[in-house]
Amino acid sequence: MSAAPHAPPPAWARPLVALGGRLRAAGESSARALAYFGGLVRLLAATLRRAVPRRLSAFGYLRLESLAAQSVRVGVRSLPIVALVQVFIGVILALNMAPTLDSYGQLERVADIVAIAIFRELGPLITAILLSGFAGASIAAELGAMVEGEEIKALRAHALDPIGFLVVPRVLATALMMIGLTIVADLVGVFGGFLTATLILDVSPQVYIDLTRSAVDLTDYLTGLSKSVVFGAIVATLACYEGLNVRGGAEGVGRATTTTVVKSIVALIGADTVFTAVFYVLGW
Repeated sequence: MSAAPHAPPPAWARPLVALGGRLRAAGESSARALAYFGGLVRLLAATLRRAVPRRLSAFGYLRLESLAAQSVRVGVRSLPIVALVQVFIGVILALNMAPTLDSYGQLERVADIVAIAIFRELGPLITAILLSGFAGASIAAELGAMVEGEEIKALRAHALDPIGFLVVPRVLATALMMIGLTIVADLVGVFGGFLTATLILDVSPQVYIDLTRSAVDLTDYLTGLSKSVVFGAIVATLACYEGLNVRGGAEGVGRATTTTVVKSIVALIGADTVFTAVFYVLGW
């Protein structure tokens, strides 16, 4: 005998039922978000625990050959696209700020805006976003294919730790290469603004250089570089987490690569907001 269908709620209770359904859905979404964040934190903590040697003789646990290979893959190969985009950023900033500054008779001050914006914000942030699409998606796809090919199980069967063997070199390489890429991005971005100001806006090259040097101090360098390390760790950790949790075959691998890029961009902008707020409060 089939079960009797549930009677619909009375008209006065329907808004309450709908509200309860929305609250339940919101609670489930919040629980999934917290579980996802907890998984990322656990993976990052495990990575850092394995990356720090217990003694000097254990430094070889980091597998320097793998670290070097990942550094070339993440840093060297992404250098041309990072440099190209940052040149465009410098040009765009200079051209957009020129009319407003010219109306106040301060056209040469475009050097201040380009330098501060790139060194403090756009250098590390744009570089990290580019790296999320260039390296993050690749890491997620690679690890996802290894999961689906049961290579992760084979590593465990041979008493090899997948986190130490696969995740540690990728996270460390991305974080370290982000520093170098950010330095290059800062210099190239300022150079793009310099070319625009001197060749198009008729600003004296010496004036532009002097104003740039006076506008940027050590704090501007350090804030941008500190962001770059954290941004690199965010991109690599999220990519590794998505890759190691792939389900559903080839479709799951493709979904993981897309999710990695989207979530990385959101996480990077959120982290940059937190950094900016903290630096503002500290007066940095």
